[in-house]
Amino acid sequence: MNAADPPSTTDVAAPDRILRATIEVLRRGGIAAVSMRAVAAEADVALGLISYHFNDKNGLIAATLRLLGEQDASLVALVDGVPADEQLRRALRHVADPSFLQSDYLGVRLHLWSLAPIEPAFEQINREAQIRYRNGLGRMIAAARPDLWPADVARRAADI
Repeated sequence: MNAADPPSTTDVAAPDRILRATIEVLRRGGIAAVSMRAVAAEADVALGLISYHFNDKNGLIAATLRLLGEQDASLVALVDGVPADEQLRRALRHVADPSFLQSDYLGVRLHLWSLAPIEPAFEQINREAQIRYRNGLGRMIAAARPDLWPADVARRAADI
């Protein structure tokens, strides 16, 4: 697909592909490298398709922040049929795993988090994602350790 092609509204995978391309452009070149054209080239979509789905660069960055927040929240979502203490151990092992904490991952996150003071919408998205993650982690801790008081659960979730 090239810039001359019209946007395809039937390509349901396009928004996901565009967001993943945004993360890849960020990983390689930081926030300065992120442009609608660079992301379009990385995702192999028409520039107009990005504009159709995300309006502008701020919309693209906001959607990328939301995606990463959803991924974080999924790490601490309780799953029926699996003991809560086992789920908590898995979640903690995952976030402490060196492959999760690799420099590429942290670099992308730091680039995006650094935008919060510049754009109030980004700050709000980051804040909401942090609250969702902390609340999910708190629910996981409370389910794994029903003997803990709610204040202790909240403190432990905040510490992690």
